[in-house]
Amino acid sequence: MKKKTKVTIAGAAIAAAAIAGGGVAVASSDDADVPITGDALEAATGAALAHTGGGVVTGTEVGDEESMYEVEVTLDDGSQVDVQLDERFSVVGEKIDSDVTDD
Repeated sequence: MKKKTKVTIAGAAIAAAAIAGGGVAVASSDDADVPITGDALEAATGAALAHTGGGVVTGTEVGDEESMYEVEVTLDDGSQVDVQLDERFSVVGEKIDSDVTDD
């Protein structure tokens, strides 16, 4: 193989590796929460509020690390409950924020 051909192949390999590596870096740095939308939002809200017995939905997320959906509910006393739902909107867990202080 000629020297020019070897340099061209090596350069192409380095460029491909840089592009592939950059794609991995971009994919792994995207930690933004994706909110629940549409009909799924309505179903998730209803299920979460039924589970907590009321409150106000203050946040949602699709593909939470613990479940398919997560709905954050703020209760009348100011405490927050993260309700975990599966793909059928059944409750599979909850996390209660215990940092609430009574005035």
